[in-house]
Amino acid sequence: MARVLFLTQVLPYPVDAGPKLRAYYVLRHLAQSHDVTLVSFVRTEDTPEAVAHLASFCRAVHTVPMVRSLALNVRAVAKATLDGQPIIIVRDEIASMRRLIRRLVAETLFDVVHADQTSMAQYGLYARRVAQSGPRPRTVFDVHNALHRVYAQMRADEPSLLRRLYIARERAAFERYEHRLWSQFDAAVFVTDEDRAAVGAPLEDRPGLATIPICAAPKDRVLVAPVPDPKLVLHLGTMFWPPNVQGMLWFAGEVWPLVVRRVPEARLAIIGRRPPSEVQALDADPTISVLGYVEDPTAYLQQTAAFVVPLHAGAGMRVKILDGWSWGVPIVTTRLGAEGIDITDGHEALVADDPAAFADAVVRLLQEPALRQRLREAGHRKAATAYNWQVRYAEWDRVYEDVLGKAV
Repeated sequence: MARVLFLTQVLPYPVDAGPKLRAYYVLRHLAQSHDVTLVSFVRTEDTPEAVAHLASFCRAVHTVPMVRSLALNVRAVAKATLDGQPIIIVRDEIASMRRLIRRLVAETLFDVVHADQTSMAQYGLYARRVAQSGPRPRTVFDVHNALHRVYAQMRADEPSLLRRLYIARERAAFERYEHRLWSQFDAAVFVTDEDRAAVGAPLEDRPGLATIPICAAPKDRVLVAPVPDPKLVLHLGTMFWPPNVQGMLWFAGEVWPLVVRRVPEARLAIIGRRPPSEVQALDADPTISVLGYVEDPTAYLQQTAAFVVPLHAGAGMRVKILDGWSWGVPIVTTRLGAEGIDITDGHEALVADDPAAFADAVVRLLQEPALRQRLREAGHRKAATAYNWQVRYAEWDRVYEDVLGKAV
């Protein structure tokens, strides 16, 4: 049994966003065999009940408030401009997090420091550097996304010149940062081979390198019972994540009018925390509802004929697809949305990229009950097998064996 210091940028519970889902089930798996201490940033919406749940299977849970302010943003821009780092990485340099990590590694001889997401890599390396007594802890980096790929894709669809310049700057900074970052750890785990290749990590098997997909727990999601003749098209995702915003603006502007022209009774619902003003403005259309965060989306899922994931920018895996499969809703996505996931077009989901083809797929699901049922069943089977954490996350044991140099 190893002593593990597990570092996360978001509190990984409740499991209502992609980064949380990855961290939560990796944490659950590791806690079965290891002594895990969780350290996480928290935000105003995080509750004591969520911390208590995580403490039920971790040795300890320590939290640090995530600080955001205009002054800190200005400092981040200035410092990042001088040293060439990504602004987002510098923005997340929080002194109280460093103080907590320094204290914990002084009190406990951790065997492994596990950094979850690129934003926490700096703290994983810091923990190893400040460990004073005993052998230095080994370090594991769960990469999640090759973020420079996200920025490269977003730039192509950004109409604002100023935003394009900012995105281009961050893309270049992240590409430099990510190419050198993974090799500073004893082990680096990627979500997809596409991201692994994008940061220059070799694809061949070797100790300390692995590709392990994001997995879910289908039993933790209720398989919804659909209404007899559903007319709802649903998007559910974090609406302050720029690729989701871009994707839904594309769908609402280019695809949705084609759908409504053919199925006038169809309705679109957009669920997700903190939608920006341009997404909120879509609510002016009587066929579109922008609902913000919905704690229990079951009623909407039951009415869903098509669950849309219209992404044109992104990296890693789209957890929304795993969630949709677990709920048993029929999915339409783009090729990029399907990247890194074992999807056969027409079997577990419908895949389309241009507006007309995407609209055709949505209309088919609105009009063909047999197709909806076929996708429901195939997707749910895939979630229960290929992307079930209790089946796949034994692969993490091999990673830990590699970094510790012995069976654990």
